[in-house]
Amino acid sequence: MESVLAFEEVKPVSPLDELVKRGLQLPAPEEMSESQLSVKLDELVRDMALLGIYLSSTDHLSDRELYRLLWADLLREPATLMPHNPEFALHLDVIGGCSEQDIQICLKHYADDETRENWAWRFPKDSIPPHEPPPYERDRHLPQRPLPPSN
Repeated sequence: MESVLAFEEVKPVSPLDELVKRGLQLPAPEEMSESQLSVKLDELVRDMALLGIYLSSTDHLSDRELYRLLWADLLREPATLMPHNPEFALHLDVIGGCSEQDIQICLKHYADDETRENWAWRFPKDSIPPHEPPPYERDRHLPQRPLPPSN
């Protein structure tokens, strides 16, 4: 109950603004070379984890595409952040919007055979793209929310 009350008392803020307040410089994507952008993306992802923000489903995006999405969109949306509460985390699934494009990306790059077959059975009019491994391997290297201590 205390966690719920604490959550309700926190005013949503722009994660981008919070990161900048903490001293992280976040230049526009077009202001950086590929190598500068990759370093900045690593720094951004680490600092997001310090705020309790964790990413998933990023392996279909290049570093520039992911940075641009975070910088221009996802981190500008107001969110409740509680970095001092280890039980709280904000999970940003890059394809979690359930748009037609998100669904196609999921089916193409992330869904296993069983999920793809289930989708085809449930939505026979939908086209199922051929499976392709995602072009990047970033997700397994991203910071993960720490597991709560076991009692």
